[in-house]
Amino acid sequence: MSRLYVLYEHAAGFSVFSVQEFEEVSMFLPTVESSVTDLSRFNSIVKLVSFSPFKTAVAALESINAISEGILPQDLSVYLDDVFSKLKKKKCQLGVSDAKLGAAITEAIGVSCTHIGVVPELLRGIRHHFPKLVKGFTDQSAGVAQLGLGHSYSRSKVKFNVHRSDNMIIQSIALLDQLDKDVNTFSMRIREWYSYHFPELVKIVSENYLFAKAAKFIGDRKSLTEDKLEELEKIVMDASKAQAIFDAAKMSMGMDISIVDLMNIELFATRVVNLSEYRKKLSVYLSNKMENVAPNLQALIGDQVGARLISHAGSLTNLAKYPASTVQILGAEKALFRALKTKSNTPKYGLLYHSSFIGRAGLKNKGRISRFLANKCSIASRIDCFVENPTCVFGESLKQQVEDRLKFYESGEIPKKNIDVMKEAIETVNSQQTNGTSNGTSEKKKKKKNKRKAEEENGNGTAEAPDTSIVKEETNGEPEKKKKKKKNKKQAEE
Repeated sequence: MSRLYVLYEHAAGFSVFSVQEFEEVSMFLPTVESSVTDLSRFNSIVKLVSFSPFKTAVAALESINAISEGILPQDLSVYLDDVFSKLKKKKCQLGVSDAKLGAAITEAIGVSCTHIGVVPELLRGIRHHFPKLVKGFTDQSAGVAQLGLGHSYSRSKVKFNVHRSDNMIIQSIALLDQLDKDVNTFSMRIREWYSYHFPELVKIVSENYLFAKAAKFIGDRKSLTEDKLEELEKIVMDASKAQAIFDAAKMSMGMDISIVDLMNIELFATRVVNLSEYRKKLSVYLSNKMENVAPNLQALIGDQVGARLISHAGSLTNLAKYPASTVQILGAEKALFRALKTKSNTPKYGLLYHSSFIGRAGLKNKGRISRFLANKCSIASRIDCFVENPTCVFGESLKQQVEDRLKFYESGEIPKKNIDVMKEAIETVNSQQTNGTSNGTSEKKKKKKNKRKAEEENGNGTAEAPDTSIVKEETNGEPEKKKKKKKNKKQAEE
């Protein structure tokens, strides 16, 4: 009969416990369950074989990270090999908490492992009584070790998890929406404020950003002269508009304004201009983040709609878990529950309404396109979430599918099947990867050749240049032979 041992991973180190044999195997599990809370009874079942503490905090973190991924760390492998070298491995069975770790231990050491049956109850009891089962160990030292390792483990998971960067997308799209509201509110305020002095400017310059820049530049309309027309033309980006502003400033019906009021208007206009410029920079940052985190979703529906979907779902992983029917109505939850309550028609789209595909579709086909687009968005989000090497090839293929579906509703042209499109996309991705590796090696060779040529040309005057003809003749004699033949032909013709 095989002897059962249990491996327990603590924050302080690894330990192996031996389990006492029982004659009746059917009574084994109930006995353990009843004795878990009682130390004296649990001591009669489990006894410590050996304990191997971690040498440093870094070693503890590396070992726990490896165990959490189902990989056997080197320290644990050496420790178990030492323990079971004294015992007969064939007659021993090791209880572990994780099936992947058990498979790795069996492959490396040759000890059969199990994670079912009585093992979970034994591990629960060892976890409960561990400080009292190891000599020189207390509840306080165990708590300190667990707290330190828990903090470092959490920090490393947050640091190295690639899916955490979608938090930056969520924050940036929220800030972008807030900036849009604020810039619009402030622009309306400065239009109303400055229109007391120069009301004609509102009709000439309709854009908020350009109006704020023009108001800041003009200031007092009486100070606008022909010398400032060139600069005003650069701001407004139109010669006719600049001339119209100049003409309107001469014959304006606005009231005169004091210097203090004008200074406050200029300061406020400067703030609005800075906010608008910052909004442009933030949109570029969001585009770069979406390109890194969710390139396929970005290629399919754009930066802002894709970022809003991720923000509304909570993360890219959550969005990937949603079915297409949920993605379709994200952002329209109130309308959905109101429709269910009143037994009326449910909404056809939520955040996807802002996509250009919905606007281009006819009234009859908006619901169909919304359902089809939600399907493609769920596929794109899953690819972005779980693919190792991010690429936008799949997103572009999915976008083309939506375009073909729009054409099908308009003209009846039958689009390609999804299987064929995905096969083509996979082929293009594979070809890009192979070309990338080959191009990388060829570029390295070219760089080496260029370095050699530069060293030969820019070398010291005393140093003699190497005879490249000898190298060429040794490596490949064909070009030299061709040159000699050409020379002989020229001499013969002469």
